[in-house]
Amino acid sequence: MLLVDPGLFIGTAADLNDIQALKNAGVSHILSVDSADPGPLLPADGGFCRKWINVLDEATSDLLSHMDDCFLFLQEAVDGGRAALVHCQAGRSRSAAMVTAYLMKKHQLGFTEAYNRLKSVKQDVQVNSGFEEQLGLYEEMQCKVDSSSPLYKQYRLTKITEKYPELQQVPREVFAVDPAQSSSSGVSYRCRKCRRTLFRDSSVLSHPVGDGASAFSHKKSSNLTGDVQCTSYFIEPVQWMEQALLGVMDGQLLCPKCSSKLGSFSWCGDQCSCGRWVTPAFQLHRNRVDEIRQLNIQK
Repeated sequence: MLLVDPGLFIGTAADLNDIQALKNAGVSHILSVDSADPGPLLPADGGFCRKWINVLDEATSDLLSHMDDCFLFLQEAVDGGRAALVHCQAGRSRSAAMVTAYLMKKHQLGFTEAYNRLKSVKQDVQVNSGFEEQLGLYEEMQCKVDSSSPLYKQYRLTKITEKYPELQQVPREVFAVDPAQSSSSGVSYRCRKCRRTLFRDSSVLSHPVGDGASAFSHKKSSNLTGDVQCTSYFIEPVQWMEQALLGVMDGQLLCPKCSSKLGSFSWCGDQCSCGRWVTPAFQLHRNRVDEIRQLNIQK
């Protein structure tokens, strides 16, 4: 068990066996980032406030979604003049990732600086590649897990693709509310043929523009142009798509009212016309939808 920051320790599951050492260090909160239930290792009347994040040390595991909640849990101990212990099985990857996230948010540090600060205390930490990517995304989101952020939405969809390769079940919370069933201000997009509202601007998942024609080198050069542009909207899934997505890896996206073809989807990803590969891909062609903006008319 090593002190990383005032009131914050990092350790291993074995540290839970020494109750007296925990109490001597002033530990009141224990954050377990492990696939094994830490409960049996601690006495029921130990007086510790505990939080367990059940994850494996795998690149596909989701820690990002828990980072803000864990920060509040750890900060509660520090603000109360006590200390918190963050541990996993070996104290090298899962707990190191969560401690790094804490340092980033607490001290407004970038991932690299926070990670190096931890390494200066515990040299054997080795966060896996998936957790590194998540910490980088946490930095991009300014150390705030914002469920409405396009960055977080894309991340969540990617995790679902990894977790449900057969896609027999897609969590309902992944689908955006059908705008045809609710009222909202702002930009909306309608089917060009029947005028049915399909999605709102908050569902658009933007991506960096790709390399254009050079990204399609596998195709005949006579079919390429030098223009770098996106001819489709890539969006999060919307409720009206749900039946089309279940049990299949890819397919067409049809208007739920007039059944005209709007675009396609692929859980394995697809290439935008700009050359950028997007995974997973839910794309509606721009020439099949109209953008509708509300005008504020001054009287």
